[in-house]
Amino acid sequence: MSVDIKITIIDREGVSHAIDAPTDMNMNLMEIVRSYELAPEGTIGVCGGMAMCASCQCYVESDHELPEMSDDEDAMLAEAFYVEDNSRLGCQLHISPEMEGLQVRLAPES
Repeated sequence: MSVDIKITIIDREGVSHAIDAPTDMNMNLMEIVRSYELAPEGTIGVCGGMAMCASCQCYVESDHELPEMSDDEDAMLAEAFYVEDNSRLGCQLHISPEMEGLQVRLAPES
């Protein structure tokens, strides 16, 4: 059975988008941003979701318990621009029911 959750994504222009995100399609946050065209083509998910480019970096603004950061994600963020304490790579955040109400802001394009 398909279960969609509500998440809020603030794009790079500061516009807030309330999004329905499916939890049954194994999608990640970067893919959601791309499917809703919330960032210009070619500016997000450049590496295809392999945690190798940081183009999908976002700031988690809500107080959600998210899966722990992998070594690859941590290493990529260590080299990325505009990194904050709440930075995550959208490609590494797989949409799950526990993310209901999640709010993220897309990091500036580097």
